[in-house]
Amino acid sequence: MTHGDHVDQVMTIMAAAFDPAYGEAWTRRQVEDALLLGNCHAYLASISGHQARADELVAGFSLSRTGFEEEELLLFAVLPEYRRQGIGQSILLALAADANKRGAQRLLLEMRRGNPAERLYHEFGFTVIGERKDYYRTPDGTRIDAITYAYNIGS
Repeated sequence: MTHGDHVDQVMTIMAAAFDPAYGEAWTRRQVEDALLLGNCHAYLASISGHQARADELVAGFSLSRTGFEEEELLLFAVLPEYRRQGIGQSILLALAADANKRGAQRLLLEMRRGNPAERLYHEFGFTVIGERKDYYRTPDGTRIDAITYAYNIGS
């Protein structure tokens, strides 16, 4: 798959998976710019949850950024029709393994309070390490807390 194919697939999944009421989806330019950085990584998953090959339907993705001994999950989504089938869990397992190979000791993520993915993160083993009161603002002006999570992956 080419870089452009990756971006196209990420944008398609984001459009289907992210509720526009929260304004969380990134623009194409933001995704492209992130992928141009050497420390950002996209993982595209097939409906089996494994890394998608060029001829497979992409059902989910993650976009992460590597830092010193940490990897931050920037974007994560699974197409609504493929949720609750283990794809999200598979993506997180692959992310943890890949991040560990890149030297990360833990995964970090931040999400809005009430995000439905919270259940998946808890089941995977993420723990709350912080909160930012009224951090996010929706397009209609509503303020929502941000919750920061960490998952220790060791070495």
